[in-house]
Amino acid sequence: MVINRKEKSASRDFGNLVHHLPRAVFHPRSPQDIASLVKTSYESPAPFTISVKGQGHSTRGQAMARGGVVVDMRALREENNSNKKKNIRVIWREEGYYGDVGGEALWADVLREAAEMGVAPASWTDYLYLTVGGTLSNGGISGQSFKYGPQISIVHEMDVITGKGELVTCSSHTNSELFHAVLGGLGQFGIITRARIALHPAPKMVKWVRLLYNDFSAFTKDQERLISINGRKHNNNDNNDDDVALDYVEGMLLMHQGPINNWRSSFFPLADHPRIISLVTQHSILYCLELAKYYDEKSENNVDKEMQGLLEGLSYMPGFYYEKKVSYVEFLNRVRSGELKLQSQRQWDVPHPWLNLFIPKSQIMDFDSGVFKNIIFKRNITTGPVLIYPMNRSK
Repeated sequence: MVINRKEKSASRDFGNLVHHLPRAVFHPRSPQDIASLVKTSYESPAPFTISVKGQGHSTRGQAMARGGVVVDMRALREENNSNKKKNIRVIWREEGYYGDVGGEALWADVLREAAEMGVAPASWTDYLYLTVGGTLSNGGISGQSFKYGPQISIVHEMDVITGKGELVTCSSHTNSELFHAVLGGLGQFGIITRARIALHPAPKMVKWVRLLYNDFSAFTKDQERLISINGRKHNNNDNNDDDVALDYVEGMLLMHQGPINNWRSSFFPLADHPRIISLVTQHSILYCLELAKYYDEKSENNVDKEMQGLLEGLSYMPGFYYEKKVSYVEFLNRVRSGELKLQSQRQWDVPHPWLNLFIPKSQIMDFDSGVFKNIIFKRNITTGPVLIYPMNRSK
């Protein structure tokens, strides 16, 4: 183990709004090193604050430890790489595939390793260069969550270091109270050092669609309609494995404060930018509904017809339908190119005053008028992405 007392990177995070210097930065070489550190603090007459930092994508200093010790999980990843140890193992048993994944592993690396075996997790975050332990400590929500649940719903088992420095294996059947507390527990109940996650056959391709709306009521009703289709089969045949539902549903705002193609992904054809900008000028805010349906060689001939059927009766603006067909990996990694572009422009490390909120259906129209229109638009205060994820409470 290595303790560094001069590492200023531990006082920063993605939000770049809060900066707290730790007393030291801890570079573990194994989960046992972390357990020893936590145990030392627990048994000390003067316990010290410990925080765990994966990729540091918190926005308000949550991964910092003022005057305490920051555990840099990147050290575990580097240790495994230098010793050619695999912190991502894809395993098959009779009940199916699963992945045993280190808490320090990046989801982008999980995708690469699993895809080589033709499998993948069903639920992702939009941005893949985050640690497994980090997103599982927060929930892991994306456009797939309405159907597959957040990432915490695909976990079978974990190794967790408790506040006493004990390394405990837990699942929904063993040490279940710890298991459920740690998943989405914001790091307050334990440190995830390994997660066993469910894997499923990975699709090959994605039909990716964006639709434009000038009316929020129509936009949100269509989102709700599309996520309610989840689970329907061809010809109502329960024995048919082909699900006609979408696999991904998100939404976003288009405003003059930001470019038509925001940094997250380039989508709209350049030739259409003038008429989209004209539409934004006319309506002040546009609502973009973003959809995706997965397919492979078996379902390739049906995907266009199925998408057409799903979109029938929706209230998007005529003439403002856009589509792409991309590989599954390209779709999941869609935010990466935008990140690299911003890094080249030295814009990736600017302050990110980001906020995530759960809004009940009963309040969503008030949120549109009160926040989208009367704060974001009227005060001209943002150029960042504003995303809208429809969720099924049952997931």
